[in-house]
Amino acid sequence: MDDSKHQALDRYAPDTALTRLIRIPVRIVVLVVVLPVRMVWDLLSAAWHAFDRVLLRPLGRGLARLADTLVLTPLAWLYGAVLTPLGHGAAWLLGKVGQGVARLFTTLLVAPAVALWRYVLVPSARYGVVVPLVWLYGAVLTPVGRGAEWVFGKAWQGAAWFLGGIWQGIAWAFGLLWQGIAWIFGLVWQGIAAIGRGLWTAVTWLVTTLLVTPASWLYRHILAPVGREIAAAVEVAWRIAGYLSRAVGRGIAWLARHLIGVPVAWVHRTVGTPVGHFVRDALWAPARRAAEEAGRAARGALATARETVRQARRDAWRALAGAAGGARSGELLGVPARTLGSTTTVPSAAQASETSLLGEKLVKQG
Repeated sequence: MDDSKHQALDRYAPDTALTRLIRIPVRIVVLVVVLPVRMVWDLLSAAWHAFDRVLLRPLGRGLARLADTLVLTPLAWLYGAVLTPLGHGAAWLLGKVGQGVARLFTTLLVAPAVALWRYVLVPSARYGVVVPLVWLYGAVLTPVGRGAEWVFGKAWQGAAWFLGGIWQGIAWAFGLLWQGIAWIFGLVWQGIAAIGRGLWTAVTWLVTTLLVTPASWLYRHILAPVGREIAAAVEVAWRIAGYLSRAVGRGIAWLARHLIGVPVAWVHRTVGTPVGHFVRDALWAPARRAAEEAGRAARGALATARETVRQARRDAWRALAGAAGGARSGELLGVPARTLGSTTTVPSAAQASETSLLGEKLVKQG
């Protein structure tokens, strides 16, 4: 503990002969006990930091790159190139099916139920139940209820007057009885309170004299100085043990650097780096280029397959609806057709798909 803390404690508890007597032996004993603990703690801390910096972090980065290359990139390609188009197609198909089912449900169930409620149930309930009940309430039940209310009101007033007189008499009698009982209990309580105050004063004096005063003296003059010195000794011993542990650690680090670090660095620089460059340039780079080429080829094949499916769907619709004048609702009329083998549009060319269902030849219109 530094001087400022000592001064702050000395203001409340001045130095005594007992404190000066136990200070040096306690600090020596505590230093002997604390030094091995501090050295083991510093050794474990340094070992953990070295293990984390040398093994865990590079291993984590390598696993992250491997997972990105082998798992995340293929999953992203699968999601974007396969699952997303399939999901869009399934959503479109389910939407069309849902619209048909909703229209069928509305036509077969909802419309008949609304008509039954509006034109049958509501008029029947209004003129068969509500109107007769309203007439019965206004013409019969209301006059009968008012007469019964007047009769019961008069009877209740008479009964209340009679019961009120009886209750006042009973309350007066119980009031007199209770006043007498309260006076007697008041006298008894005053006597008990006086006896209790005397006993409490005697017990308080005995406890203060026999327990509190000796315990306070023992804590102030023996336990508190001993506890403060033990705490100060632990703090000083921990700081000294830290200085010794750091000195030992620097020595061990110097030996490890010259006996292990320098040879390992030389092996890494002269052997590992050339081998790593060879593996990167001769194996990894060609494999990565081959994977990229395969991915581009797969994406091109999927794009071609999607275009083929789209054209087949259009041809099937033309075959079902009619190729001459059966344009679908919603399609733009008069859009120039694209000729086979060309990306330009010819206004005089007939609209036709690039894949024919019957295999006939396309004839240009003049």
